[in-house]
Amino acid sequence: MSTKYIFVTGGVTSSLGKGIICASLGRLLVAQGLKVTIQKLDPYINVDPGTMNPYEHGEVYVTDDGAETDLDLGHYERFLDIKTSQENNVTTGRIYYDVITKERQGAYLGKTVQVIPHITDEIQSHVLKLGQSGDYDVVIVEIGGTVGDIESLPYIEAVRQLRYNVGRHNTLSIHLTLVPYLAAAGELKTKPTQHSVKTLSESGLQPDILVCRTEHPLDETIRRKVAQFCNVDLEDVIESIDASSIYEVPLLMQKEGLDKRVIEKLKLETKEPNLDNWLGFVEAVCNPSGEIEIALVGKYVEHHDSYKSIVEAFIHAGAVNDCHVKVRWVQSEELKKDNVVEHLKDVAGILVAPGFGGRGIEGKMAAVHYARVNNIPFFGICLGMQCAVIEYARNVCGWEEANSSEFDEETEYPVIDIMHDQKDIENMGGTMRLGKYTCKLDKDSNAFKAYGQEIIEERHRHRYEVNNNLRYKLTENGMKLAGMNPERDLVEIIEIPEHPWFVGVQFHPELKSTVNNPHHLFVDFVKACLQNAKDSGLYSSLKSKEVAK
Repeated sequence: MSTKYIFVTGGVTSSLGKGIICASLGRLLVAQGLKVTIQKLDPYINVDPGTMNPYEHGEVYVTDDGAETDLDLGHYERFLDIKTSQENNVTTGRIYYDVITKERQGAYLGKTVQVIPHITDEIQSHVLKLGQSGDYDVVIVEIGGTVGDIESLPYIEAVRQLRYNVGRHNTLSIHLTLVPYLAAAGELKTKPTQHSVKTLSESGLQPDILVCRTEHPLDETIRRKVAQFCNVDLEDVIESIDASSIYEVPLLMQKEGLDKRVIEKLKLETKEPNLDNWLGFVEAVCNPSGEIEIALVGKYVEHHDSYKSIVEAFIHAGAVNDCHVKVRWVQSEELKKDNVVEHLKDVAGILVAPGFGGRGIEGKMAAVHYARVNNIPFFGICLGMQCAVIEYARNVCGWEEANSSEFDEETEYPVIDIMHDQKDIENMGGTMRLGKYTCKLDKDSNAFKAYGQEIIEERHRHRYEVNNNLRYKLTENGMKLAGMNPERDLVEIIEIPEHPWFVGVQFHPELKSTVNNPHHLFVDFVKACLQNAKDSGLYSSLKSKEVAK
């Protein structure tokens, strides 16, 4: 069976949830025995999101091979339980970079380099690279942005050409649109969908299936109207109603028959779907026995997508522990020694989030100190771990001026320092330890208990490390170096043995948490928080509320 390509576009607004629809469709196809991957085509001119502000773009999702990618790749991995790579995220910046590089190398033999055919050919080559690898039955391609935007036009044209080049029977076009509800009129309006399809058709791309995002159910009259004016069959008008959890969307899409129509149109050979594990997970997410509150301390908390993978990892771990994790968003810039109790009282656990730069650092260290001295379960990720090291060096080791050279280049005790082999690199994207690295665990540690194995692999995205020349002071004063990178002797995990649960990690465990494989550290952290909540009277039972109702 030749590889099939499904192209997903969006109209009216770019915030309809194309990534979730792609991931949901992928989940349904995987459940029926197909090998699926998803590619995101982003129309912005940045080569990748690596240097973009989280307020602009949300979190940067890092893959095993070190690619800094769009956060939608996190949805793909979490839903499909697959590994993505650099090839799964392509931007306009990368396309133009590759084309200009080829032009400078003389690859075009002196021809005039133009959007058509050179840019569109380059886009197609990136799509086909995944499809022709032989690893997948289906490649789902999400085209970022909104149909009609100037920046999206080369992608739409590339898809039009590609459908012709590989054969229409091997491709499918799905268009996600909005069917808004006007409260004043008391009715749903189909005009935005009609105009969106009209705009897409003017670019030479007729959708085969419409997925209609809506707040209210679509009755048959609405569906027939959309089908008639958008030139699709009635059964190809799919309702995508708002859900309480994104993890319900695959089940809603299955109920609507999206996967069935895709399989029929592409003539895919499948087996009976098996969604038992998914159903069990959704049940656990939607009907937990209780609730605990965990503080997430960071400097981008106003934009929750900046910590998207952490929030999803909490959902996965909560399902395992039969509890809902309520996140208390704490702005680290507002956190001070004299108000830390006000911001963090009555939480079951504290997570200090990753980030870059010195803004909000003292607030993060105040949170670390509060968790350490009050025996509150603590989880520090990347910069959060580094803050834990600095706080310990200052308040336990007696190095009051200890700091990271990132924040104070003149500090006498740079317990966190940049790697020597990167000090002369000027390109921001080239100064980091990126992607998958090995870690060897101390068998007498919380980390080992959580993982249940000695050798692990985790994803990194950082420039600074625990200073090997000064780490002796930490261990002399009771901190355990619970995980080490064996190749370069770098500290990966720190713990405080006498604390109930105090773990800091240099890597990003949230990036590997999926529905089928919740991350071990998040599961263990939430378990420790749950126990602390029960011991401290902070646990809220949800089952008793249902009985009361």
